[in-house]
Amino acid sequence: MKKPVIEFQNYTFQYRSQATPTLHDINLTIYEGESVLILGQSGSGKSTLGHCINGLIPFSYKGKVSGSLKINGKETKDMDIFSISKLVGTVLQDPDGQFIGLTVGEDIAFALENEGLALRDMHDAVDKAARTVGIENKLSAHVHELSGGQKQKVSLAGVMVDHTGILLFDEPLANLDPATGKQAIQLISDIRKKANVTVIIIEHRLEDVLAEKIDRVIVMDEGNMISDCTPDELLSSSVLETCHIREPLYVKAAKYAGCRITPEMHPAHLDTFQLSRCKDALLNWYKHAKKPVARIETEPVLEIHHLSFSYKPGQPVLKNLSFTIQKGEMVSIVGKNGAGKSTLSRLICGFEQPSSGKIFYKGKDVTNDTIKERSLRIGMVMQNPNQMISKHMIFDEIALGLANRGIAPEEIKKRTENAMRLCGLYPFRNWPVSALSFGQKKRVTIASILVLEPDILILDEPTAGQDYMHYHEIMEFLVELNKKGITILFITHDMHLMLEYTPRAIVLADGEKIADGSAAGILTHPDIIRRANLKETSLYALANRLHLNPESFTERFITYERGLQTNGNRNAVLYRAEIPRP
Repeated sequence: MKKPVIEFQNYTFQYRSQATPTLHDINLTIYEGESVLILGQSGSGKSTLGHCINGLIPFSYKGKVSGSLKINGKETKDMDIFSISKLVGTVLQDPDGQFIGLTVGEDIAFALENEGLALRDMHDAVDKAARTVGIENKLSAHVHELSGGQKQKVSLAGVMVDHTGILLFDEPLANLDPATGKQAIQLISDIRKKANVTVIIIEHRLEDVLAEKIDRVIVMDEGNMISDCTPDELLSSSVLETCHIREPLYVKAAKYAGCRITPEMHPAHLDTFQLSRCKDALLNWYKHAKKPVARIETEPVLEIHHLSFSYKPGQPVLKNLSFTIQKGEMVSIVGKNGAGKSTLSRLICGFEQPSSGKIFYKGKDVTNDTIKERSLRIGMVMQNPNQMISKHMIFDEIALGLANRGIAPEEIKKRTENAMRLCGLYPFRNWPVSALSFGQKKRVTIASILVLEPDILILDEPTAGQDYMHYHEIMEFLVELNKKGITILFITHDMHLMLEYTPRAIVLADGEKIADGSAAGILTHPDIIRRANLKETSLYALANRLHLNPESFTERFITYERGLQTNGNRNAVLYRAEIPRP
């Protein structure tokens, strides 16, 4: 029988600044060698649960604790945070916040230096950890020059070198492109097998995590542990829908077709999912599902002509880039980390000047316009909210742009509060920004740009760190803005966002445009997927198993899903009823 390594018994925690507990009467046991996913929307308590396990609660985040939490049989309230860190290694959501050393080797060696390990032994331990995660050829590189996936590997090596028996990953996929995210989950799975460690993953992206073997899924909601079961059992229940957590696309497609999912069908992985009971229903659904409606052409609002840019001479980041965005479009700009997506947005906003090429806004050359001049037409929400926030209080941060433009105080209050409501921030209107989670800070930065009512809105990874409910709320709000004529560009790694909300996608790879077409078409094109570090969706694989055209199947799925959302939940049954049953 496996040994318990983490034991919560009647555990409750209340932050010092909160009036009510964040965790309620948690009873949970995790066993040696298990792989456990902790799932839940923002505010569900999943991150707080993780902080309890790695000792940040109560040592960094103060509050009132009752009940018992044991790690390897030791009561944590009798331990200090250093002792807990020797048992639980943590890889943070933002790797940059975890780096200590200037180079990769220095950073991995940090814990060993603290222990006074002999230099030869330290080199051997660092080399072994670096080889295990596949970063051995980067030991002399500066950590801040690495890609997102490489940074994740360095963080992982840094905790592995300490030989902790428990590894805790706090949203490891949040800042990674799809293919790198897939590699990260594979790496975590490989480490678990090689080192025989217990793995705990806190993540929003259920389908991506389930690509590798997960023993159990813990679902948190409003501070309560409402489900503890296998992935097959979870996907056969209504828990995900009740808790507003996105189901895997292939499971959602089967449910749209009227299939009843059971654990015996092994739905946790598409390659083990028994389609025999659903095949006829899925084929019938596909036959009658509506095709997408072609978008009506409008006039150009943004034109990029032969744009090139380099940060260093002889090292081009963008090469001869050209495309046109029409007024009222919603377009995704996708590609692997380092492809030049964020640099392109900086050029459009005027933060950088191109080496060559032109930028036109409504037919006018704005290449040499100032940042201030462009900000009257183009608003940008950056990927890292901490790079945009400059005020202490949430209300003041969102209102800052309006105040700088000399808007009347009454109008500032009205527009700021409206933006806060639309972005789900109104309950926190009197809070300091420092009290918010990463995802909540993201919403603050979106609200701070939306109040300015720009003609073109560029969002760099708008859904990073957002649970499905808040993702859906923000995206539907952006759809409403788009209906009013605002053109929206998304720089994103979220393939579901790309499919569901942007009929068109522009794909960059190594600074060049390699594709410009329908999102569904791009995500069913193997060569584009490979070159841009994208990932085939499970709809693509499902269509292949059904011997259907993957692009057509994906387009009909998205059209159907958008139809359900447009009609609202009340009319979902009526909308489904349009498809005859076999």
